Amino acid sequence: MGDFDSVFDVVVAGSGGGIAGAYTAAREGLSVLLVEATDQFGGTTAYSGGGGVWYPCNPALKRAGSDDTIDDALDYFHAVVGDRTPRDLQEAYVRGGAGFIEYLEQDPGFEFVAFPWPDYYGAVPGARNDGYRHAVPVPLPDQELGRYRGSVRGPLDAERLGAPAPELLMGGRALVGRFLAALDKFPNARCWLNAPLSELIVDGGTVVGAVIEHDGEPVRVQARRGVLLASGGFEQNAAMRAHYHVPGDAKDTMGAPGNLGASHRAAMAIGADVDLMDQAWWSPGMIHPDGRAAFALWFTGGIFVNQDGRRFVNESAPYDRLGRDVLAQIDSGETTLPFWMVYDDRTDGIPPVGATNVSMVDAAEYHNAGLWHTADTLAELAAAIGVPPANLAATIERFNKQATVAVDEDFGRGDEAYDRVFTEGASPLVPVEKPPFHAAAFGVSDLGTKGGLRTDTRARVLTADGSRVPGLYAAGNTMAAVSGTTYPGGGNPIGASMLFSHFAALDMATREDGC
Repeated sequence: MGDFDSVFDVVVAGSGGGIAGAYTAAREGLSVLLVEATDQFGGTTAYSGGGGVWYPCNPALKRAGSDDTIDDALDYFHAVVGDRTPRDLQEAYVRGGAGFIEYLEQDPGFEFVAFPWPDYYGAVPGARNDGYRHAVPVPLPDQELGRYRGSVRGPLDAERLGAPAPELLMGGRALVGRFLAALDKFPNARCWLNAPLSELIVDGGTVVGAVIEHDGEPVRVQARRGVLLASGGFEQNAAMRAHYHVPGDAKDTMGAPGNLGASHRAAMAIGADVDLMDQAWWSPGMIHPDGRAAFALWFTGGIFVNQDGRRFVNESAPYDRLGRDVLAQIDSGETTLPFWMVYDDRTDGIPPVGATNVSMVDAAEYHNAGLWHTADTLAELAAAIGVPPANLAATIERFNKQATVAVDEDFGRGDEAYDRVFTEGASPLVPVEKPPFHAAAFGVSDLGTKGGLRTDTRARVLTADGSRVPGLYAAGNTMAAVSGTTYPGGGNPIGASMLFSHFAALDMATREDGC
């Protein structure tokens, strides 16, 4: 096994959801080292606009007057996920979130509020269409982060467009920032940037430490209670995506740049089992002049058409469901990329997209890149985007007739609560009738891969035969997602990541040194 350069009770790889495990370990009296592969904390969590968590019946929701029950939430979650993941794992997630928020809010550094956001399968029994299973952190000034001021990743405009990072941390940045501020108060917690985990150290079948490439130098760190792997997915690794047949392109992911699958590979090298490796959290992506498709939602108009000029999907569906529908069409050969959002001039030529996640730049850049087109007639627009004019005209005529009665007979747009979130309850079927007409190119994006290490309900990593890998834990997108091939509700990815990191740390707190 050899000598160690540093000794801690717990090593946590990944500062997105993993930061919750580091905080829990420190609060429970363990010495903890949090290592982040990049030069900023927060991972993909820091990119989240809301930083929300899907935790039914949590204190923030109760303060807002929610009358939800855990039984209803369990019925809903299991109906959506099915048997693709173990029922006890699903139950651990659904039941555990409320207690975790209670645990955090005992610390004055944490505060959550209800942010109503409808469940993503609104027609499934038990769905909460009023949105009261979703809570978000209260914003936090960056100056309150102590030694970690200025070290939280994002927002995306800062990284991709060079915009200054706001002084007020919001959404996922606020969530990460609150954990960093809390960690700053624990003398038993250390945080390293530029420190990817490259290898797990095993002694007698037990994980006892890790090799960390800290500022380019290998450091052997002992972890007396265990190692938690929560360093994101492998969405930025094109070779791994290809190997596991993950659709899409690494350039179009919204995952953080350090998400290269290093923790996955380190764990698999010592016998850890994996699942869901061909899966991701999907979304439609508006294509920007840099050639990258970025996660987009909040559509207040327009329709999507394929290469045949035909509408093929419910444009207002929750983004993962919508992304999966697009991928299914691509897989069947019925749709190719790019597909097009067709809309009229009521938004003065700008696509009716309320949240592009990466801000739009000057319209001329999109037109010059061939990504946006404008024409006086639908026939001219069809020619510009290479679709049959007669098909596009017939598609618009049929859609406009359905819009007048607010009933989408083809794809059910507007039938579920989420479909109407961005139109304040009104029908999302907006006629395409005011010339000139416009089209914007779309592709497929993702919020990260969701395949990873199989775990039990305490986040302990398992082998193929179901036995544990002693001393090894996983959470977030390094863990095979509890939601399987679905996305039950907003805040599910961050919620599960934070919660299973918390479970891992609590389990390590009960272990004896060296066990």
